[in-house]
Amino acid sequence: MSERGELKKIGAKAHKNSGRGQYQKADGSTDEFVVDVKESAKSFTINQEVWSKIVTDTLKTDKNKYPALLLAIGETHKIRLAVIEWAALEDLLERANGINP
Repeated sequence: MSERGELKKIGAKAHKNSGRGQYQKADGSTDEFVVDVKESAKSFTINQEVWSKIVTDTLKTDKNKYPALLLAIGETHKIRLAVIEWAALEDLLERANGINP
């Protein structure tokens, strides 16, 4: 599945010409997240450099949103994972529990 297909699965709007140095950075956005999609047949390495670029692209796109990395790993049966900041998880949990509506 393409990046656009992965974004569509989560209801995100794709950014025009992302990755080509034009328009908006990252691959897409939801109401709360700027999303970068990475697809791999077997594995993907997350390190400080990768996460730093995702955060930088988020800040350039929308400072009011959290950065998110959507990983789709596998050839035929994909494992889909999302990597978000701890603060974003806390915010989501608080709202789910009615603490911070």
